[in-house]
Amino acid sequence: MNQKHRSPRSPVIVGLGMTEMGKVYGKSARQFAAEATRRAVSDAGLALADVDGLLVSAGVTNDVGLELQVDLNLRDLNVLSTMHAFGSSAGAMIQFASMAVEAGMAEVIVCAFGDAPLKEGKASGDVYSAKRRAPSGWSGLQRSTGAASPNMLYSLAARRHMITYGTTSEQLAAVAVAQRQWAMMNPLAQMRKPITVDDHQKSRIISDPFHLFDCCVVSNGGVAVVVTTAERAAHLQQPPVNVLGWAQSHPGTVLRRNDDFGLVTGAARSGPAAMAMAGVTTEDIDIVELYDCYTYTALVSLEDYGFCAKGEGGEFVATPGNIGPGGKLKVNTGGGQLSSYYMWGMTPLSEAIIQARGQAGERQQEQHDLVLVSGNGGILDHHSTLVLSS
Repeated sequence: MNQKHRSPRSPVIVGLGMTEMGKVYGKSARQFAAEATRRAVSDAGLALADVDGLLVSAGVTNDVGLELQVDLNLRDLNVLSTMHAFGSSAGAMIQFASMAVEAGMAEVIVCAFGDAPLKEGKASGDVYSAKRRAPSGWSGLQRSTGAASPNMLYSLAARRHMITYGTTSEQLAAVAVAQRQWAMMNPLAQMRKPITVDDHQKSRIISDPFHLFDCCVVSNGGVAVVVTTAERAAHLQQPPVNVLGWAQSHPGTVLRRNDDFGLVTGAARSGPAAMAMAGVTTEDIDIVELYDCYTYTALVSLEDYGFCAKGEGGEFVATPGNIGPGGKLKVNTGGGQLSSYYMWGMTPLSEAIIQARGQAGERQQEQHDLVLVSGNGGILDHHSTLVLSS
């Protein structure tokens, strides 16, 4: 590992703030983001006056922006920006914050996220069925086929994987079951009732081949993370989490003439690049926190990162002793987005920080020195990867 080469200005995560999440009503996304920021700064043992950088990302509602600075009464910031690359945004924010503190642009940067898509009395599915402006060009052609929602588009990717490699619905179910087992040990998880493969198979179809338990939960809430230098972290109250490696990959295909759609994702490039920067390989990784908007997304990411061979993800996740609690590969130890909470890329990032700090309680892993964090968005077209170390 490259830790021995780290300088006083090397990037370190020192604060984590999380609001109540799930079916929480009465607050806007901006209010969630502000609350999470205050909690993260306090968690680090800092004050808002210490913050000189703010990066903001919003989820489905997209109503958290630069005005968060005013909400928090932050003055004379050296770094301020909104960042949007869908589910890869959280990883991208940490990357930008890391480069900024290394370069001396700022000393204490908050990466904040908030979302409030759920409305009391309305089904969570309504969140993604809102009317949008009339599509044109390629978007109009795509929607004319009926493939207009994330559920439909990701299900096409999953079906392509199934046809090509023989991946089965029961193998996807194994991902859902394993992550529910992790969620049962997470007091923040929305879904803590145990499920079986049979439960998965009997659950209703959302978009073939996806059953209900193949799809992530929908959540209101906020998460914020504080990044500073290793030198400053030494004097703060939380165990530092070192940011050793990072990378992004944005294929730019968006379903257009993409022979690899559903088979290979940008994680195949961002993963090796981030691990190379950190000076590690998959053999060194203790914990893997993946973006799992669907069971299939977790499966294909494991292949693309190299934890199993391409096309063998189904067999890998379905093999007892591989990915659940007590398994040889610790995957989505908080329950992920399938069972815990859906805060875009902040879901895998927050659990990675908790594990790296050694603060995960019942689900804490003894070996937690190296944690890989994955972000995905835009129907497999945006990816970010982080390698964190305790």
